[in-house]
Amino acid sequence: MKKNMGSADRVIRVLIAVIVGYLYFTNVIPGIIGIVLLALAIIFVLTSLVSFCPIYAIFGMRTCPKD
Repeated sequence: MKKNMGSADRVIRVLIAVIVGYLYFTNVIPGIIGIVLLALAIIFVLTSLVSFCPIYAIFGMRTCPKD
């Protein structure tokens, strides 16, 4: 797995995940939609940690500088 995510992309994903987590645990976004968004937030954090996004790989996208 080659890295295909830049640092700005990773920071934005983590910030979105933190916001969604906060909104879910304060019951601003309850129910099924909250669970779906929380799962998406977890995926955002995991992809940020490994600097690889499978969807970017499928479409041949990169947000990190070339090696």
